[in-house]
Amino acid sequence: MHAVRAELGEEGPRHDAGQPERAQRLLNITPETGELLAVLVRATGARRVLEIGTSNGYSTLWLAEAAVALGGGVTTLEYAAHKIALAQRNFAHADVEGCVDLIHTDAGAWLATAGSATFDLVFLDAERTLYCHWWPQLRRVLRPGGLLVVDNALSHATEMAPFAALLQADAAFTCTTLPVGNGELLAVKDA
Repeated sequence: MHAVRAELGEEGPRHDAGQPERAQRLLNITPETGELLAVLVRATGARRVLEIGTSNGYSTLWLAEAAVALGGGVTTLEYAAHKIALAQRNFAHADVEGCVDLIHTDAGAWLATAGSATFDLVFLDAERTLYCHWWPQLRRVLRPGGLLVVDNALSHATEMAPFAALLQADAAFTCTTLPVGNGELLAVKDA
């Protein structure tokens, strides 16, 4: 898993530098963000992790390694078919298919039909303008005491402002932003 993750860590920025179309970019997290995610999964004992925005699976591998060490796994949602194919290939190479559930879906639709599913940690790295629309369902699937981590809190602060305000106004959540990578917004749901 480490070798595949290291390869993807180098491939992502190289790929994106030559890709003028945003929809075709991988938009991977930074290695520092990956390290933070792994620490957060382990520190919170998160065995059930939900990731929204798989891309090529780089961030998923950081989450999966930590969750597997705790006896858990990752459910990851991706809408773009070309990214699903990349992630499937990368998960096969990293031999994590048994602990990663890759779902090709619209996250909003999936969340609405998730029923009684709950997660210990939710990582958002998708279309930021949709987060406010997803909030009621995100709030529902995050277990009491669970942690929400949102990427790009500083690099796209203006775009993230409505969602950050929504979180900060919710009395059931304690929030902070860490200057790691592109900025990580953390919100803990009261137990």
